[in-house]
Amino acid sequence: MVFTFTAEEIFEMAEEIERNGAAFYREAAAISSDNDTKQLLSDMAVAEEGHLKIFQHMREGLAAQEDTAKIDSERRSSMYLQTMADARGWEGRLSPTQELTGNETAGDIIEIALNSEKESVVFYFGLKDLVSTSAGKEKVENIIIEELGHISALLKKLKSLV
Repeated sequence: MVFTFTAEEIFEMAEEIERNGAAFYREAAAISSDNDTKQLLSDMAVAEEGHLKIFQHMREGLAAQEDTAKIDSERRSSMYLQTMADARGWEGRLSPTQELTGNETAGDIIEIALNSEKESVVFYFGLKDLVSTSAGKEKVENIIIEELGHISALLKKLKSLV
């Protein structure tokens, strides 16, 4: 089966990842009893909201670009995007309907977040290969760097909990 995506559809996927990531981090911060963990998760929510705005702006700018042609998913990057969209197109949840129970430990929450951040980085690496310089490739690269920073902060927090 061959899937095709428009650039707009790909940015919509990225927006959904960031929207759900921000919601996860806000929810996780609300149930966290540890103040340091609560602050880290709140900061992550703000960062994801910033990424969402960047992707929204990039998608809105597509109307002026010629880069809105369909992308052939037989290319490696498009296959990554399809896999990510099918497997976990949202940060922090196994599915869009998964809810935190409130019984998770700080370590449980950090591990969920860590795995989701890693998957988002893979998605964004695929996205980066599909975005031209004029359409904002550097912005996607900057988001990847920020997401890698999230991974580092989450790993540091996870180690401090052990």
